[in-house]
Amino acid sequence: MNLKSLFKICLFALLIVACKNEVKEEPVETVETVETDFSFNVEEFADIKILRYQIPGWENLSLKEQKLVYYLTQAGLAGRDIMWDQNYRHNLKIRQALENVYTKFEGDKTTDNWASFETYLKRVWFSNGIHHHYSNAKLEPAFDKEYLNELLAATNTTLEGEALDVLFNDKDSKKVNQAKGVDNVLESAVNFYGPDVTNADVENFYKTKISPNADKPLSYGLNSQLVKENGVLKERVYKSGGLYGAAIDEIVKWLEKAQGVAENEAQGNALELLIKYYKTGDLQTWDDYNVAWTAATEGNVDYINSFIEVYNDPLGYRGSYESIVQINDFDMSEKMAVLSENAQWFEDNSPLMDAHKKDSVVGVTYKVVNVAGESGDASPSTPIGVNLPNANWIRAAVGSKSVSLGNIIHAYSNAGSTGRLSEFVHDAEELQLEEEYGQLADKLHTALHEVIGHASGQLNPGVGETKETLKTYASTLEEGRADLVGLYYLYDSKLQELGLVEDWKKVGKAAFDGYIRNGLMTQLIRLDLGDNVEEAHMRNRQWVSAWAFEKGKADNVIEKVTRDGKTYFNINDYDKLHDLFGQLLKETQRIKSEGDYAAVEALVEGYGVKVDQAIHAEVLERNKQFPSPPYSGFVNPVLVPEMNDAGEITAIKVTQPNAFAEQMLNYSKDYNNLPDVN
Repeated sequence: MNLKSLFKICLFALLIVACKNEVKEEPVETVETVETDFSFNVEEFADIKILRYQIPGWENLSLKEQKLVYYLTQAGLAGRDIMWDQNYRHNLKIRQALENVYTKFEGDKTTDNWASFETYLKRVWFSNGIHHHYSNAKLEPAFDKEYLNELLAATNTTLEGEALDVLFNDKDSKKVNQAKGVDNVLESAVNFYGPDVTNADVENFYKTKISPNADKPLSYGLNSQLVKENGVLKERVYKSGGLYGAAIDEIVKWLEKAQGVAENEAQGNALELLIKYYKTGDLQTWDDYNVAWTAATEGNVDYINSFIEVYNDPLGYRGSYESIVQINDFDMSEKMAVLSENAQWFEDNSPLMDAHKKDSVVGVTYKVVNVAGESGDASPSTPIGVNLPNANWIRAAVGSKSVSLGNIIHAYSNAGSTGRLSEFVHDAEELQLEEEYGQLADKLHTALHEVIGHASGQLNPGVGETKETLKTYASTLEEGRADLVGLYYLYDSKLQELGLVEDWKKVGKAAFDGYIRNGLMTQLIRLDLGDNVEEAHMRNRQWVSAWAFEKGKADNVIEKVTRDGKTYFNINDYDKLHDLFGQLLKETQRIKSEGDYAAVEALVEGYGVKVDQAIHAEVLERNKQFPSPPYSGFVNPVLVPEMNDAGEITAIKVTQPNAFAEQMLNYSKDYNNLPDVN
């Protein structure tokens, strides 16, 4: 494979997220398939496609390094059930019952009802619970309660009361409810709060929490559940001996094994702090760990593990359990290091107000990695790029790590194209730009989003963390701000100067076309007709696109075109659109820097929530010709240790699961570490 092809695959690995971790976006419609005998496709059901991925470079690791990967992977899986319980209080009980039916039912499995039951269970597995992994809406069974009761009776399975009824009624209909004008905590089913805790309770509780160092605010609420006991608010902390203690003790056991085979002192010290954090639940230790982890950049192996992303908390305090274990791709990382090396140039030349620019962008590291295993909030639906840690003060003072998950994107690129592109592009010129430059543009956009976007800008002195100032809009504002950084610089000759593109204008045009097309039209295939936009990343793509469309109307920057009964959006002036993106970037940074809640509410509610119902109905109708599911996720490779008579690991083999159900059932059997959680 030539260097250009390798570079494209590398860039294809930049598709987003933790920015959740976006997250989970489908690849562009043009793919570059590499010949291989490996089967990337596993199966499809409902709106889901299941894929598998390889672990390039595994055979080049030493046995010690393979042990480190194995132990870290086991640590991640040990906490899998935490994510299930965090997502909804009855999830584990429901999963156990459905799996018992699935494995023990000996009746007629040729009926439509049984097929519907199987599909429902697979959807529950994929979402780590009974709410859709992306829309947050409760999954609806295509069978009735009477049929499920028949299955329960036939398999001697117990599921009763609220845990049974909730599958068929309207209660707890949204895992995360971000709607304006409701009590978001009360109306969200996510299990971060007790059933009677309100928005006001949360805000008032954390107003009393004062960090020892105001310049280094602790992440209060990140690792706890907030409940009322006898009317008094109380945190149930995730730690050994605390909430989720049984699973955390298993995580610690494997992390201690990993520490014993750490590649270097810095990596070992970071693992030691992570273990201490799990044992104590102390948030100062969490910050100490993140500082140490961010600085530990040497070695072949790295990982993400703990309660990290706050997207599932309607108020942005509590972290979902997540684990990703990764092997560095040094060749590709070296090729892409140019972005992090030039981070200060991008900051200095951004359209931000001078007061909102960082004088010194520090510690931004960027690597392409190959995933060896994922768990919790990262699996089966995986991020494709990650930038951590999330604490603003650590990003400013120490830096951050940005990675793209190369083998995940390689799997996407070899799983086939859906053909949607030609349906929604405006004309042949747009199609040609997308086919020639779209893949490169998308991946560079995400690289800029992760490496430059999240590292850019600073808060004004005395302004609190965005979860406090911007509340329910904090996540979508941050993702939109990082998107705008990427968009602004994609249409800049600097990328060509750095050797990242051969024609910066064509790459920039392809990026602008794709973003507007997705933000105003194609992402709507993920919503049911009549729904508002609630997911943070979907919101940010819509408010960025809709704002630019409206503000450019006077100059006809983006034109809404109707042809043969179909709607298209055509960009007439890319230079002016670039200027608009710069204006919006300046404003979003001002909102963040000043903590301007009224402005972010007006921006998101005015442009990012409501959907043009006529366009939505049209998009759904036009999309019916494409049967490929809009969402994809993965089974994980299975690492199998070989032991000698003394019980020592002598080798670790990589095997692949044959089916999605096989892996899910094995996980439930082998990592059932929260049997008594309540």
